[in-house]
Amino acid sequence: MAVTITSLVLFLIGLVLGGGGIWLAVLGGSWYYLIAGLVFLVTAWLLFRRRSTSLWFYSLFVLATLCWAVWEIGFDWWQLGPRGGVIVLIALWLLTPWARRGLRGPDGRAPLILAVLASLAVAFYSMTADPKDIGGTLGTEKVATAANLGGDMPAGEWHFYGRTPFGQRYSPLDQITPDNVAKLQPAWTYRTGDVKGPDDIGETTYQVTPLKIGDALFICTPHNFAIAIDAASGKEKWRYDPKIKLDPERQHQTCRGVSYYADAKIAAGQPCALRVYLPTSDARLIALDAANGQLCPSFAEGGTLNLMANMPYPKSGYYYSTSAPLIIGGKIIIGGAVNDNYSTEEPSGVIRAYDAGTGALLWNWDSGNPDQTAPLPTGQNYTNNSPNMWSTASADEKLGLLYLPLGNQTPDQLGMGRSANVEKFSSSITALDLNTGQLRWVRQTVHHDLWDMDVPAQPTLVDITTASGVVPALVGPTKQGDLYVLDRRTGEPIIPVKEVPAPGGAIEGDHAAPTQPASDLSFNPKPLTGADMWGITMFDQLACRIELKKLRYEGRYTPPSLQGSLIYPGNFGVFNWGGVAVDPVRQVMFGMPTYLAFTSKLIPRADVPAPGDNTKGSEQGLNRNEGAPYAVVMGPFLSPLGVPCQAPPWGYVAGVDLKTGNIAYKHRNGTVYDMTPLPLPLKVGVPGIGGPMITGGGVAFLGAAVDDYLRAYDLTTGRQLWRARLPAGGQSTPMSYTVADGRQFVVIVAGGHGSVGTKPGDYVMAYTLPK
Repeated sequence: MAVTITSLVLFLIGLVLGGGGIWLAVLGGSWYYLIAGLVFLVTAWLLFRRRSTSLWFYSLFVLATLCWAVWEIGFDWWQLGPRGGVIVLIALWLLTPWARRGLRGPDGRAPLILAVLASLAVAFYSMTADPKDIGGTLGTEKVATAANLGGDMPAGEWHFYGRTPFGQRYSPLDQITPDNVAKLQPAWTYRTGDVKGPDDIGETTYQVTPLKIGDALFICTPHNFAIAIDAASGKEKWRYDPKIKLDPERQHQTCRGVSYYADAKIAAGQPCALRVYLPTSDARLIALDAANGQLCPSFAEGGTLNLMANMPYPKSGYYYSTSAPLIIGGKIIIGGAVNDNYSTEEPSGVIRAYDAGTGALLWNWDSGNPDQTAPLPTGQNYTNNSPNMWSTASADEKLGLLYLPLGNQTPDQLGMGRSANVEKFSSSITALDLNTGQLRWVRQTVHHDLWDMDVPAQPTLVDITTASGVVPALVGPTKQGDLYVLDRRTGEPIIPVKEVPAPGGAIEGDHAAPTQPASDLSFNPKPLTGADMWGITMFDQLACRIELKKLRYEGRYTPPSLQGSLIYPGNFGVFNWGGVAVDPVRQVMFGMPTYLAFTSKLIPRADVPAPGDNTKGSEQGLNRNEGAPYAVVMGPFLSPLGVPCQAPPWGYVAGVDLKTGNIAYKHRNGTVYDMTPLPLPLKVGVPGIGGPMITGGGVAFLGAAVDDYLRAYDLTTGRQLWRARLPAGGQSTPMSYTVADGRQFVVIVAGGHGSVGTKPGDYVMAYTLPK
């Protein structure tokens, strides 16, 4: 009976592989699966006839598969496993007495045992090697002994989202080192009480980086509570509730940070001399007294600024600020997030500068009408749907320049009818005069963006030593993996940028740019092939290979299409809002490149289903694009089992020497511990969203990965030194500070991320060395 059942199972496997293999071969893919299907059918027949030649025949197939797999992808355990796992398990079953009972002819156990042993030997060897790893070291020399950190503040404080207006995410504190970081222990845990509820939108996330001023930390929460915490004990000092109403039209419910301002016009110790500014998801900016959380009535209208002023299409939930405004030179610089792919009638992406004391509008810069920077009078509106800044700006006050990471015009995947100004500023790093808002230079990172490849992260400013001397530079990470290293005075490249040919063939009525910019410093991945397709088993791997061949794919910048296109790098980007961290003393960079392919399929308006739940717009599913001729369906490129179709690793940590532009190391980062039903700590290299932080002690800290850990790395080598289990997803950027007794703390918020599905929570976690 066991032999009969085995032959039937092999017969069914042969039908599945043979049928799928024919489909794949017709599409121009590998013939292996068709051949494998035939082998299973023949083996099933021989086994059913009780022929021991079935074992001989199958052993040849095991060896042939091993040779094919190594030829196709080398000694990569994570790719060898799906190719050979089922096949070797069946071989082991065929060696059991039950599967061999009654077989006639020469004993076939010996060749099958040898084939299995050969497969296991290759498997064990591949576990010791990592062909995707780049090993190397960053220089330890202090290139700049008096480095420009971009701000004058005590070393133990953190006054801006990126610590200073330069956005370096670098703390000069050096108490924690590679030698002692493993001794870090929890100092305190604070819970905000603001948790995701049943009526919240899916994209409810907790991404804040705290500020530290004096003895207090200042944070916001997803529903925009502002909270002050004692930095040493974690005890709450005060909280402010802006009473945000839930809105199903809102695409994001999050807060990445608050802003701090010391008003020199108010005597120290007086109300509102020190202020915290809270951006809200209902498009307000609220000024609070840092001492007690009370409103500052002299700011705007009783302490509250209405960010919907002069907005076209001021629909509830369509515009809000998710990121901390930049306060520099007495001005609050603020942009906003605009709902992606909801409609052609959406608010403007205007960037505005307000007086930090009074809330008076000083200038406005609208990328759809860039020459009109004088405050817009009542009754006039900004340009609708113009490229926006949903992240945070950086600034060099000495140069008088402001640096904006700009998005693209929504709908993201449709480029018809864009104005010349939109084409110029979309997906660019743009420099404005800090005092007037006038344009100084623009560096576009994508031409005619059809992929939502907006510049997602705050540009990082750092002075770099070159052969020509010290150059004030800007490092701009992008979703497509390019890192733009520019002279921040002019926007001219320090590391070369060239134009390269790009795929054409956009839909009728649209066009694709014939060339695209490409930086010589890039984490852009190689184009995907059939060999890169992955799965838990050979069956879902086959399904992914078929799906790849069905999609339109010509490499990076394949235009969206009616048949469906593969977008790689995908919408989450190689880099996202977390950006990179830079050590200005050693002039090196630490980042977390992520690789996750997406698909994008345009749907003619006549075929778009009637509105329903969760069909407005998001990074996954149907994006309606009301008013446009096409909607779009997009999401991660996943197998039938819900795992990425592309082989891991999907996430790395990496180090770059900014003086040379060389990538020193690139290591897999993170495990599947929280991605699978069983908590397996397998270091695959997983996706993440969040940012890193570097300390003067030579240690980099990063949460972000989709397993719930905060990790410390040796900045020089990129090797993991320590990790702490978090009670929820750590999709935020850590920071560091000191308290009165001199101890250095590292703090991260753990609250999860709605889009990537990590565990929600309301935790603020602090770590320090033992006394």
